[in-house]
Amino acid sequence: MDKSIRRGSWEMVAAMLISGTIGWFVLVSGVPVVEVVFWRCVIGAVTLLVVCWLMGYLRLDLLSYPKLGLAMLSGVAIVGNWLLLFESYARASISISTAVYNVQPFMLVMLAAVFLGEKITVQKLAWLSVAFVGMLAIVTAHGDQQNTGDDYLVGVALALGAAFLYAIAALIIKRLKDVPPHLMALIQVTTGALLLAPLMQWQSLSASIDAWAALLTLGAVHTGLMYVLLYGAIQKLPTAITGALSFIYPIAAIFVDWIAFGHRLGWLQWLGVAAILLAAAGLQRGWWWRTKAVVSATP
Repeated sequence: MDKSIRRGSWEMVAAMLISGTIGWFVLVSGVPVVEVVFWRCVIGAVTLLVVCWLMGYLRLDLLSYPKLGLAMLSGVAIVGNWLLLFESYARASISISTAVYNVQPFMLVMLAAVFLGEKITVQKLAWLSVAFVGMLAIVTAHGDQQNTGDDYLVGVALALGAAFLYAIAALIIKRLKDVPPHLMALIQVTTGALLLAPLMQWQSLSASIDAWAALLTLGAVHTGLMYVLLYGAIQKLPTAITGALSFIYPIAAIFVDWIAFGHRLGWLQWLGVAAILLAAAGLQRGWWWRTKAVVSATP
């Protein structure tokens, strides 16, 4: 294996394992979701500012005003995505929220069809149907012993909203391919900090040392370091390997939820999770059956 690909693979694995523990740090912090996201943005911005300075990305020639505006708009979507997803953790569990959140590739497909004119193929519709069946299985299961009733369904809805906002952010980022990704991330978290500052009640200032340790980790590790590892991996790896390794994230999150909080999925929920992850993998990897009359399926 090429050294660059090997290094990129390890970076991607590390980034996905870090992502899988986000929910645990959010919940153990015990801080209101708005303040969790605010401090994640502030601490992440400081970390990414240093990274961009070291990499030489703090240059005016890298951004025009229209690009800056789009980058900030994507930041609004990203921050909204974090707010909804983090709130979903406490209502539907980390496992369920993460599984539902992974329908975002399909939302991106739909948005790209509407706004970019990209074609929706039979292949994409088939995988979308598999993901939808998985979603129905999860919703029908109606929660576990810790989360039941309407609160569970609200958690599922919040995770869907988070996925939709992430798809919007991804759609915007598609138009900013020439902007360095680390600089993009810096603009996003800075926008988030400015957006959330007026909403802060500053309850976190009196939080415990353990809570602040969780917040610092979310900002420095789960935002700053994770973005550096993720973007470094994306630059080194073929798209197929990147897509395959990205499924470490939901699997890691499910095990963290099980080990840390004892949330065990029911058999119907497991089927739903498996269906969503299979559909997302099939969409990203271009899996499809072939016949003798057709040499390859349209991606």
